Amino acid sequence: MTITENNNNRPYLGYGLGLRKEHYETVLSEKPKVDWFEIISENYMVEGGKALDYLTRIREYYPMVMHGVSMSIGSTEALNIDYLKQLKTLIKRVEPEWISDHLCWTGVNGLNLHDLMPLPYTEEAIQHVADRVSQVQDYLGRQMLLENVSSYVSYCDSQMSEWEFLSEVANRADCLILLDINNIYVSAYNHNFDPYTYLHAIPGERVYQFHLAGHTHENNLIIDTHDHPIADPVFELYAAAVKHYGRVSTMIERDDHIPPLNELLSELDQVRQIAEDVFAQSINKNHNRNIKIA
Repeated sequence: MTITENNNNRPYLGYGLGLRKEHYETVLSEKPKVDWFEIISENYMVEGGKALDYLTRIREYYPMVMHGVSMSIGSTEALNIDYLKQLKTLIKRVEPEWISDHLCWTGVNGLNLHDLMPLPYTEEAIQHVADRVSQVQDYLGRQMLLENVSSYVSYCDSQMSEWEFLSEVANRADCLILLDINNIYVSAYNHNFDPYTYLHAIPGERVYQFHLAGHTHENNLIIDTHDHPIADPVFELYAAAVKHYGRVSTMIERDDHIPPLNELLSELDQVRQIAEDVFAQSINKNHNRNIKIA
């Protein structure tokens, strides 16, 4: 497949980072070379305080997207209207380029497990989630992105692959996709499937963002810990994703063992270089092909 500068004319933000409190002051004082920031929505769904003040000040200088961890779109419980009201209020304040959450469930009987639990890949689950996503999009007045989660268990009732499930949910709900490259690699290792098969099966017109992160090996399992630099196999999968999808807004998540901002900026430069090299190679191939035809 020959890539273009921006397949499907999707919005393109460049290369970003997750905004973390450890870096607030550095971001404001140094205005680092970051194209955009992603915020964790729940950290700012408050009426005031330091975090919201920092967010407002940083937003003056950088585009932002909002990423949620508690919508529990796959739950069988009713949608949390209070949560959605707070989310809508934050959207008005931040004016993000887009919003996202995870294709998962996060609790039961009102208890938040603070984890991203996978769903059974069934026809019933597809329709259930698609209906709920449609309700959320109608309430918020905008499309949302759904992210694939890393998983460590599977369901006996599943009738299809994860990539088929994600694609069908997105198509039925007419929502967009946040493709987490690290999560694909983690789940592929844990469940013994080919990550490149997953990568090439997702509808490209719906992919608006990539996540990259580090992980941890625990015996025969990989855990999505976000506390290490990005692993080489994930970088390789990212290069394949860029070649397949074209320019997609890409950012690094780091949620534990958070290093100084300069270290993350160096890693982001590596991400940028990998993608730009892929684009340069594609341009050269197209140029050589045109010369041969002429």
